[in-house]
Amino acid sequence: MIDLTQSQVASPLVHSVNIDPGTTWVKEPRVAIDAPPDDEIDSLPETQWPIENTASGEPQSVPERTGVCGVVSPRILALPGGGYRMYYTQILPRVGFPAGANDYDNATARILSAVSTEGAVWVPEPGVRLSSQEGGAGEFRVASSEVVPTDKAQQLRMYFECCPGPQSTLSTIRSAVSSDGGLEWTPEPGVRLGSSEHRYSSPRILFLEDGVCRLYCLEIGRGIVSGLSEDGGITFQPEPGVRIGQDTQYDSRAAFACEILKVADAGYVMYYAGYSAPNKSHILRAISEDGLTWKKDPKPVISPDGTGWDAVKCSEMCLIQLPQTAEEPSQFRMFYEACDGTGLDQRGVWRIACVTSEKLH
Repeated sequence: MIDLTQSQVASPLVHSVNIDPGTTWVKEPRVAIDAPPDDEIDSLPETQWPIENTASGEPQSVPERTGVCGVVSPRILALPGGGYRMYYTQILPRVGFPAGANDYDNATARILSAVSTEGAVWVPEPGVRLSSQEGGAGEFRVASSEVVPTDKAQQLRMYFECCPGPQSTLSTIRSAVSSDGGLEWTPEPGVRLGSSEHRYSSPRILFLEDGVCRLYCLEIGRGIVSGLSEDGGITFQPEPGVRIGQDTQYDSRAAFACEILKVADAGYVMYYAGYSAPNKSHILRAISEDGLTWKKDPKPVISPDGTGWDAVKCSEMCLIQLPQTAEEPSQFRMFYEACDGTGLDQRGVWRIACVTSEKLH
């Protein structure tokens, strides 16, 4: 969670909440952002289509979607003037590879955005926030954006995964900056985290005290690792060990894409994605006193239920704390990437779905 109403410069306040969001969540009856239909691969970023709604009870006429296009990896800013901006990754077919997201190795991806006044209905914004070419990935993929304030007033930095080839390619964490509130982005030179031996993805930033920040990301094959920066988030030194290992029945294949909250007087809470098999993923939870050593909850907080748009996979997520008054209890909303499993090998359509927490006193 990145809450710019608490601070518009780099500060632990942007991750801070007054209460643990907990483990009880209720799925909302409509998706937040839907994938483009199969025949809309050249549509403008602001194009809208009928959104599937399970609560209507009425037959719906919706465009055909088979997983050629997909939307994943939501990340949200609570804006200082009110409302929210969501950054997300849109997956499309690359020239010569019409299967698109159903053949992810050969797909292309770009980063788009949408806005909402209340955190329920989202309106896609015109323009591409970051293209694969701008981000250094050529015709392949930039994905998993993390947008945070810097120590300079009115400046935002986007960390993102750059993958210039199939998933076996060495992916790196790179960055871009914006001075207009997060619409126009200028890539920064160099690599924030990279290696000649390891692949990195799904960057997340946690601001500590005294200007230090910690980068959490997936090191493919190991799980969630971390690095520290003392120069404002440009250079990261890897920290020893693994923060979240791939060692339980729910994350034995992959553990990645953490969302970390600093809870008042109670340490840190992490939500993260775990794959137990190529066709099954859950949203999991862990707690920590110091942000380094984490204790996992024994069961997932969000699981695929075999039906609907998250029939087989619930993955990369983010949280917002909903507006409240002094008399009302706290409540959170979680947005996550969901796959319906309707394609070959239980791939199918990726959409951004959401759940809402119970009211917390």
